[in-house]
Amino acid sequence: MEQYDNVRIRAEEVRFFYGDKLALKDINLPIFENKVTAIIGPSGCGKSTFIRLLNRMNELIPNTHFEGKILLDGVNIYDPDVDVVAIRRKVGMVFQKPNPFPKSIFENLSYGLKVNGIRDRHYIEERVIKSLEEAALWNEVKDRFNESALRLSGGQQQRLCIARCLTVEPEVILFDEPCASLDPISTNRIEELIENLKQKYTIVIVTHNMQQAARVSDYTAFMYMGELIEFDRTEKIFTVPRDKRTEEYITGKFG
Repeated sequence: MEQYDNVRIRAEEVRFFYGDKLALKDINLPIFENKVTAIIGPSGCGKSTFIRLLNRMNELIPNTHFEGKILLDGVNIYDPDVDVVAIRRKVGMVFQKPNPFPKSIFENLSYGLKVNGIRDRHYIEERVIKSLEEAALWNEVKDRFNESALRLSGGQQQRLCIARCLTVEPEVILFDEPCASLDPISTNRIEELIENLKQKYTIVIVTHNMQQAARVSDYTAFMYMGELIEFDRTEKIFTVPRDKRTEEYITGKFG
């Protein structure tokens, strides 16, 4: 498979265990800069487990074990001397269910900056506004900064969570089923947002929605039972897959 894009992240011989259970088996996968990579596959195949390895989120789960390498800009993020806080700042994550803090809209967005020691009010306000603009939410909340974020609609809450991720200026954004709990209109807005964000960020999205993967991604990885079955440009995966299992999954024969 010929590739002409720059690799930002590379997984090499990745294996992951929950206790004694092998959940990921020898995953080798490139993630390309300023592209959207979709990870598809049936429930329980390891999709979310895999992307949580890209910012070391799985370390928060007890009795787990990682083997292999994940290189970010050529540096193995699992090397003992790597700062995990810095990795999670560089590789942000948006979860399946919107999870705004029970605070004001402004406090939700300024939280990450304050945690990182930033106290300059003017700079914080600039970052909050910029992030809301990038998340296509500014016009809807610019007069509501002091309102509780919990009063926003589900779709607005998810865009708020995206904006919260953007305030600390990550370079990679991981989306784990970001539209699973949203209505079609909100889903469309998130997809348009992802298309715009890839101009600046490298994006990985886990999705069960085949149409969504086809619409928003440049590359697609199909996983099955902890293994990477096939990876290629999205149009090839959806039109001329090499593996019969890939074809059966995307045509709805299982999954």
